[in-house]
Amino acid sequence: MAVKEISPFDFNESPFRVIGKDWLLVTGEYEGKSNGMTASWGGLGIMWGKPVAYIFIRPTRYTKEFVDKADGLSLSVFPEEYRKMMNYFGTVSGRDEDKIRKAGLTVRHDNGRTYFDEARVTMLCRKLYAQPLASEFFIDKSCDEKWYKDDYHTMYVVEIEKLLVKE
Repeated sequence: MAVKEISPFDFNESPFRVIGKDWLLVTGEYEGKSNGMTASWGGLGIMWGKPVAYIFIRPTRYTKEFVDKADGLSLSVFPEEYRKMMNYFGTVSGRDEDKIRKAGLTVRHDNGRTYFDEARVTMLCRKLYAQPLASEFFIDKSCDEKWYKDDYHTMYVVEIEKLLVKE
């Protein structure tokens, strides 16, 4: 399958499906090393006049260290046959093993961002904003009570600089 770059404005898949059902592989790269994690929270839209994605990473995740140190990251969506791999990336820590190598993914690099040939959608992104969520800002306190026990995600807003899709 050929890969082509499209404008984020021409991306016509449902973000609810891509993020919430298919899941994202969030990958950070720093000093020649990469680590990734599965994410199913986030969104796509426009912020500050730019096409953006917003994602959430807990402070305990090893991938957060890579994302925080780098200027950018990649968001990858894989075909359904990679569901088991996506579960693996969501449950095993990169502190314990090289998940990317173990998964057998074909690694590519673009301006300090790792991405993968096997992905059906790849968003190469530049960080614009990061802020930890905090209890005092929840209007609906049930969200805080259900999802958090002093382990608040950091929200990242990232500009989608390149969007690659398999034809």
